[in-house]
Amino acid sequence: MYPLMEIPVLKAVLMGIVEGATEFLPVSSTGHLILAGHVLGLSGGAVKVFEIAIQSGAMIAVLWHYRARFYRDVRGIVSDAAAQRFWMNIAVAFAPSALAGLAFGSWIVAHLFTPVTVAVAFIAGGVAILWAERRRHRVRVANVEEMTWRDALKIGIAQCLALIPGTSRSAATIIGGLLFGCSRKVATEFSFFLAVPTLFAAGVYQIARESTLLSVADIASFAAGAATAFVSALASVRWLLRYVSSHDFTLFAWYRIAFGILVLATAEADVVDWSP
Repeated sequence: MYPLMEIPVLKAVLMGIVEGATEFLPVSSTGHLILAGHVLGLSGGAVKVFEIAIQSGAMIAVLWHYRARFYRDVRGIVSDAAAQRFWMNIAVAFAPSALAGLAFGSWIVAHLFTPVTVAVAFIAGGVAILWAERRRHRVRVANVEEMTWRDALKIGIAQCLALIPGTSRSAATIIGGLLFGCSRKVATEFSFFLAVPTLFAAGVYQIARESTLLSVADIASFAAGAATAFVSALASVRWLLRYVSSHDFTLFAWYRIAFGILVLATAEADVVDWSP
């Protein structure tokens, strides 16, 4: 057990950089945090709460990048049909994973968080991306405003796959969006928007559940981790939007496959503990 209050600020900063840089890429931030935590010598229940909590910094990065849009849609929620449709789509997409997480989250942590499961999810996700990119991609939804609640529901159901360790929430929603007829930009942006309620709910739930592990002395570590997660996530979001404007997701597919092999190798050699 590594009490959170004993995490040096420098290590909290490094963990925040890893969280922000990987949260919105289709590569699984959880897997990278586990590896980073091992390298930095961090483990224990309180550290896991810390990892969930600093996701707030990454979430705020999305709010900041799209601040004009969110401001417009909040103001128009009563009278603007487009704003109402946007928030309805977010709510519809969020519901499946929220319900599935509450129903099966504890079982998944207890039974699926194994090196083999994590590695297989990484590799399977990479193969799924390769398949999705090589099939004929018919774009039916060219911008987020064209999405219907049915499109949102399909992506929300796809997000449920992210409950399997190593899958990646971003990968599940982005690839789901591509398969259901969204353009790369729409699939990527909607994945960003859907991250806001998902990360917020996960953070609040985990902190409330494990509040006894935390104390006022943890504020410095939380602040450092969340701040650097914000900065690195903002850079990552902006980079990914530029990247998908002229590239596909094949690079991430091969990276996932390589990372999955790394998980198996480090687990087999008993180098990294891939437990939840």
